[in-house]
Amino acid sequence: MKPWNRLRPAFEQVQGRAQTSGLLMPFAAWLLAVILTPLAEWNFGQAGFLSLTNAMVLAQAGLVLLILIRAWPKQRLLAVLGLVLALAWLAEYAGHTSGLLFGQYHYTALLQPQLGGVPLLIPLAWLMMLPPAWAVASRLVRPSNRLGFAALSGLAFTAWDLYLDPQMVAKGLWVWDQPGEYFGIPLHNFAGWWLASSLITLIVRPDRLPARPLALVYSLTCLFQLVGLGLFWGQPLPAAAGFLAMVIFALLFWGKERQPSGAICF
Repeated sequence: MKPWNRLRPAFEQVQGRAQTSGLLMPFAAWLLAVILTPLAEWNFGQAGFLSLTNAMVLAQAGLVLLILIRAWPKQRLLAVLGLVLALAWLAEYAGHTSGLLFGQYHYTALLQPQLGGVPLLIPLAWLMMLPPAWAVASRLVRPSNRLGFAALSGLAFTAWDLYLDPQMVAKGLWVWDQPGEYFGIPLHNFAGWWLASSLITLIVRPDRLPARPLALVYSLTCLFQLVGLGLFWGQPLPAAAGFLAMVIFALLFWGKERQPSGAICF
């Protein structure tokens, strides 16, 4: 069976479990926000895009947290939530004030509210995609291999940024002082993303991940971004690059038949 053919039964399995675990409505809310984002921009312009982007990030972050709470004790979940949000904000704050991590950039006033020049939505965006990146990495490297798992999780997370940065720069949400080589994005930005996300993973030490539902979120994000960026927002080349990077992790995950140690089924 080809790896992508496993996505449909996995989706059906997650859907069935979601109906009995309270995840169906959050999952539907996330999908609805994704679908409505381009429609909101067409009808209400930039204000519509920003509103639905906020809703989409909140919906996906909430969905990820609800998936995790079924595998982790609440104290563990709260600790991970606090660490990821605080460390992601710190990375972004250090990045835009020093220019050392991601390059010289700054956020515009479009995303509000902000703390220290960093929109509060940004750490939530890290939260919504880091656990899915952990999930796809957990099928390839055991979480007990801390350095290897952190490094691979960082790569899976950074693959998403190949989509994200060109789109948001084009929307005017953040700006680089000196445009770089990747559709206006400096290449060392991606090295900074990998380093920061790998270090956060190393500090958090995630284990016992509900891999299948989180990997489904990762895989669907890959597909949604391909359609959104390539079709609705007219950036086919960044869309192709992001898809090729993320789909590798998705295919490798669904191509594995055996759950690894340190991951659990949903």
